[in-house]
Amino acid sequence: MQVFVLLFNARTENEGIHTIQIADRNKVLMFESEDDATRFGVLLEAQDFPTPTVEEFDQEEIMEFCRSVDYDWEVIPGGALAIPPDNNVEKTDWYIDAERNQDSEQAETELDRIKRQLEGLL
Repeated sequence: MQVFVLLFNARTENEGIHTIQIADRNKVLMFESEDDATRFGVLLEAQDFPTPTVEEFDQEEIMEFCRSVDYDWEVIPGGALAIPPDNNVEKTDWYIDAERNQDSEQAETELDRIKRQLEGLL
């Protein structure tokens, strides 16, 4: 069965799947209807999320992903009108990863600058 999920930064190194956090657990929502997934994405945007991309996947593939990262999942039946929770996490995992990558790139640039200075002394 095909389902639709919401991705952030789709097809980039910093791709992330939308989850809902309940206590200390993450849950991936799998929508049976593309229209319902799109509507949910619009509601997320209204909560100041970046624009998500609706992507179609095989349900078993998403379930296997969830098992591999110890996430829960829920299939949202067509027409169920799911609504995002009112509260959001401060920093998403994919946002934190992007900051780490940026910090790493800045550190590499700084190291290159220092290396050039040292080479100039020789």
